[in-house]
Amino acid sequence: MITASAVKELRDKTNAGMMDCKKVLTETNGDLAAAIKLLRERGIAKAGAKADRAANEGVITARVNDDATAGILLEVNCETDFVSKNENFQAFVAEIADTLAAANAPDHAAALAVSMGDYNLEDTVKAKVVEVGENLQFRKYVRFDAASGGVIAAYIHPPGKVGVLIEVGTTKPETKNADSFKELVKDLTLHIAACAPKGLSREDIPQDVVDAELDIFRARLVAEGKPANIIDNILKGQIGKFFAESCFLEQAFVKDGNLKVSALLEEKGKELGDTLTVTRFVRFGLGE
Repeated sequence: MITASAVKELRDKTNAGMMDCKKVLTETNGDLAAAIKLLRERGIAKAGAKADRAANEGVITARVNDDATAGILLEVNCETDFVSKNENFQAFVAEIADTLAAANAPDHAAALAVSMGDYNLEDTVKAKVVEVGENLQFRKYVRFDAASGGVIAAYIHPPGKVGVLIEVGTTKPETKNADSFKELVKDLTLHIAACAPKGLSREDIPQDVVDAELDIFRARLVAEGKPANIIDNILKGQIGKFFAESCFLEQAFVKDGNLKVSALLEEKGKELGDTLTVTRFVRFGLGE
């Protein structure tokens, strides 16, 4: 006989429905471990059936360790905004983030293999589909470990639709504790969230992207009837403007349109008696 306490224990361990728990316990003669395995197998099968459904809602979240030397940014997706706002789903994403923050997984593939309870993260996400009833995806993940003198910071734009992870380099140990430096780093993450730069500098913009922009500009100029002998000169100016809008260091600072980000870093560095550099950043936009 399958007791109510056994059903409750299985439900607590798997978050599966009561009737599903009772059914698999009956099928496995009350063997809890076998019942969990059976639920996982069936959960993964159901997840597979939903895997082709669009999952463009969800939550982006981040974790940075106490001394700001390491941080992660991740995105977990669901199908509807209703589920993304559900406390159970948000708690699940937080659990994933806490697990990965402790696991030191260097990339997305490694993160999927991290143990989460009795299973790896990939299978845990798939099994969660049974409870949620929507396609779920652990879509994106990145981890930064700071170089010597580097500081890692993160920003999540409420309610978790945009997230930023950044590494800022310093040359003096005391800089990272200065209030003005902390304010600068926060402002830089806000800028990235708002302005969505395509790269840190011109070298980070893929050549195919640049070529595509040039083709668009050229076609417009030809359509406008511009003489062929001056088109190349005009293109130089237009592609320069493209870089100014796309490259983080060349962008106008979001809080002061007359100041480039590179100039802001130089200005704040002089105030602090240090040389400040943005080593890298990443920006996640939900569903992008």
